[in-house]
Amino acid sequence: MEFLTDCLDFKSFHGPKWRMEPSDLVVAVGLPEEATLSCDAKGYPAPQYRWSLNGTTIDLRADYRRRLSGGNLVIRNMDIAEDMGIYQCTAFNLLGAILSRRASLQFAYLNFKSQSRSAVSVREGQGVVLLCGTPVYAGELQFAWVFNEYPYFVQQDSRRFVSQETGNLYIAKVEISDVGNYTCMVVNRITKVKMLSSPTPLVLRTDGVMGEYEPKIEVHFPDMVPAAKGSIVTLECFALGNPVPEITWRRANGVPFPNKVKMKNSNVVLEIPSFQQEDSGGYECVAENKMGRNTVKGRLSFHAKPQWVQTMHDSALSIDERLFWECKASGKPKPSYTWLKNGQLLNTEDRIHIENGALTVVSVNLSDAGMYQCVAENKHGIIYFSAELVVLASPPDFSRSQVRALLKAKTGTTVTMECRPQAYPPPITSWRKGSEQLQSTERISLLTDGTIRIINVTKKDVGSYTCLARNQFGMASTTRRLLVTDPTWITQGPVDTEIIVGESIVLPCQIACDASLDVSFSWAFNGQLLNKLDPHYEHVGGVKMAEKPVNRRKEKTKQAAASDQDGDSGLDNLDTERIIRSITVNITDTMENKFNKFSETLDSIASKVHDNSARLGELETRVLDTEVKVNSMDSNLAPYVTKVKEITEKLDELRNRSRRDNIIITNLPEGMEGRQSFLSRGCHGFWSLSSVTVT
Repeated sequence: MEFLTDCLDFKSFHGPKWRMEPSDLVVAVGLPEEATLSCDAKGYPAPQYRWSLNGTTIDLRADYRRRLSGGNLVIRNMDIAEDMGIYQCTAFNLLGAILSRRASLQFAYLNFKSQSRSAVSVREGQGVVLLCGTPVYAGELQFAWVFNEYPYFVQQDSRRFVSQETGNLYIAKVEISDVGNYTCMVVNRITKVKMLSSPTPLVLRTDGVMGEYEPKIEVHFPDMVPAAKGSIVTLECFALGNPVPEITWRRANGVPFPNKVKMKNSNVVLEIPSFQQEDSGGYECVAENKMGRNTVKGRLSFHAKPQWVQTMHDSALSIDERLFWECKASGKPKPSYTWLKNGQLLNTEDRIHIENGALTVVSVNLSDAGMYQCVAENKHGIIYFSAELVVLASPPDFSRSQVRALLKAKTGTTVTMECRPQAYPPPITSWRKGSEQLQSTERISLLTDGTIRIINVTKKDVGSYTCLARNQFGMASTTRRLLVTDPTWITQGPVDTEIIVGESIVLPCQIACDASLDVSFSWAFNGQLLNKLDPHYEHVGGVKMAEKPVNRRKEKTKQAAASDQDGDSGLDNLDTERIIRSITVNITDTMENKFNKFSETLDSIASKVHDNSARLGELETRVLDTEVKVNSMDSNLAPYVTKVKEITEKLDELRNRSRRDNIIITNLPEGMEGRQSFLSRGCHGFWSLSSVTVT
């Protein structure tokens, strides 16, 4: 059986992500030979591309004018009827597909009518409007008027104004100097293409001069002006009149204009940069001269394209897990949301729930893998955000788990063994020791993540431990061996010693350790490790250090340390207080009872120091040496000599694990005497516990 993670490494394979999306494009008619709409995505495998125009996929195989260059769409021999519209790019690979933002392709064309224009006759002092006759066009235009000859342009002031909304030239009060030919010039802001209209003659009438009259507002803004968030909003207001009217602005609510608001062209133009919600509301333009005043009113309504405030991230989920994604966008009006999977509309069904910007997929399966997009839209714009869902399904696999085959631990410590195979969904785990199925006990904990924890380990815990992991796709196991060893202790270290300068000295270092460990020794002088190659020092018998004739600079403290295979040493415990304690058993019964008591004492000691470690009250105890003396010449004791040997043999294993081993059976003229020595570690240091005696 093959699984997704067997054929795809989800860390290296991934679906498309946009590097570049198409932008709106305005093309001047007749100028370029071709136009290019950009589209580029990253992904592995490398994405492929397709394009749509007004929602219909473009068949590039049958289209000789359009071709792909990478992901870019190149259009030759452009045709307004066939090429103008809304384009969208799709990037896809075997993991899924995503849609780009929508981009418009428009054509900028300026086509003034070629016929000549009639002269405009006015009286001196009269106001006049010269029409530009703006041609049909696409794109943003900029207007200017030429006076008589190019490049002499009409200079705008309080009396003359060129509207960038209508393109017309407004003269509030005509003077004799205004007589001449006027030509409207239109420039496309994007393509920089410009065109000139036919000239319009302005002549003065001879039937008199225009008298004074109140302002007549010819240029004003609509009753309702939609304004986009962050845009530059421009309001125009210009009036004809004699005398030339003065223009002023105010807000309907009486609030003063913020500092960012600018007045241009003798207050004819009100400009609000970076329009925000607080800039919306009523605005008034007042035109006034000595003959009267007129006012126009209008409102600026705030709107905003959708903008992301919360998006989702790529997700890799195990089969049967739950997917929850949520996206949120700001905007006015409030955006609506839709979800796409691989470029196709996603609907609520069975396991799939869609509510506003939230998508929930209950218990994902392999068919849910792919590229998802959250789409936020209002009447002013539409935005897309994409994320990839990878669904993982595989049997347990320990090949990527780095675990030690042999785990060493000291008696009394806690051992933790992990069982974390790569598996999707997560496996059910169990543990065996040898062939024995393990269950949780007071000392053994089987954790929910597959880990086994054993506290206060003993030699009984030595063995092979196998973790079995299984899910619906298969089963796997891994085995490691646990070795439990006794700690290494320094039983005799160097003590304060006075010595005559020039003499040699031997400093002892006695240890007790587990027989299975290789022990190495190191020495420190005033906290600094000694160089074993220094000829001033010499190791004797592996456990003692001989120092050749000393001088006064050496009259300081020396310390010894022994370390086992796991690096533990007693270097930090050498100055611990040592206390001698005795436990004495007084026997007044018969020799048989005496011996039985002695036998029970030894049995008790043997059981308490089982596996070379035991608890005597608050002490952690280990055997250092054993000495038993029996008077075998006493006929009453003869039956028990064999028993004494059995008892001492019972301690044989413990005795062999010590670097000191004195078990002696001797002939004494009378009595019986036994001694058992221990080294114990308490909560606050080391103690020596010795002399268990029967007399």
